Amino acid sequence: MTAMVAQAIDVLAPRTLGEALQMKRDRPEAVVIAGGTDVMVAVNFDRLRPPAFMDVSRLRELQEWRETDGTLHMGAGLTYTRIIRELPRFVPLVQASRTVGSPQIRNRATVGGNLGTASPAGDALPVLAAQDAEVVVASADRGERSLPWDRFLTGPKQTALEPDELIVGTRWPTTSGPGSFSKIGTRNAMVIAVASLCLVIDEASRAVRVALGSVGPTIIRARDAERFASKHIPWDGAGTELPVEAMGRWADLVAEAATPIDDVRGSAAYRRYACRVLATRALTWALRAGKAGA
Repeated sequence: MTAMVAQAIDVLAPRTLGEALQMKRDRPEAVVIAGGTDVMVAVNFDRLRPPAFMDVSRLRELQEWRETDGTLHMGAGLTYTRIIRELPRFVPLVQASRTVGSPQIRNRATVGGNLGTASPAGDALPVLAAQDAEVVVASADRGERSLPWDRFLTGPKQTALEPDELIVGTRWPTTSGPGSFSKIGTRNAMVIAVASLCLVIDEASRAVRVALGSVGPTIIRARDAERFASKHIPWDGAGTELPVEAMGRWADLVAEAATPIDDVRGSAAYRRYACRVLATRALTWALRAGKAGA
């Protein structure tokens, strides 16, 4: 019989962000772990056996958020539970946070984890895309840099993060106007999205932004649908609904932006249909909410 030999894994435990960046420079192969809700799944299924882990869950610099000069800054270590509790006016972000796993998972899981995993099914990612968020990363030698969300997310589970960099957080200009996040899955509890959608209406600039998750290799912005809705929404309060034809065209344009595949959770055809349903609901809710708040 052949004896099984356990592989030794180093655990790095920095106490400050500066120390963490130095460790990542010296050990770029170290896998960063905070909540561990994605990383440990890969470990448990023997898909990941790194030579080292870096635990960043205790870094205060990554757990802070602030709103300054009309911009929301969120640390990568902010958990979904704290988002729900502390950022209630950011409705799409809170709605997305509530759909993440169980309460126990939400207590540990972070927005930085979603960004690092870069799964097209990541619940927070359509919200960041619809908000035109920037992702802030840093290294010990080059300092901080920020990338638009669509330059950071380069493909399925792929990012522009360099081996010596850490995700510090994300930021975006706050908007005035209604919005929502919704998703469709195969079960009610702890669901992985078959399709998800975030809608943001910026009343100040009279712009509509819509992002789709789980229907392409990465998060998708439905640009043609955005332009169509921006032209047809009754911005001056003439009504709370689009004409049936216009609503149908909006939903079609959102679905056409998707590039889904068939997999065990749903067919491509079902995902496109789901996008139409989610788009119709989201815009209907937003128009009614906007009228109610007028």
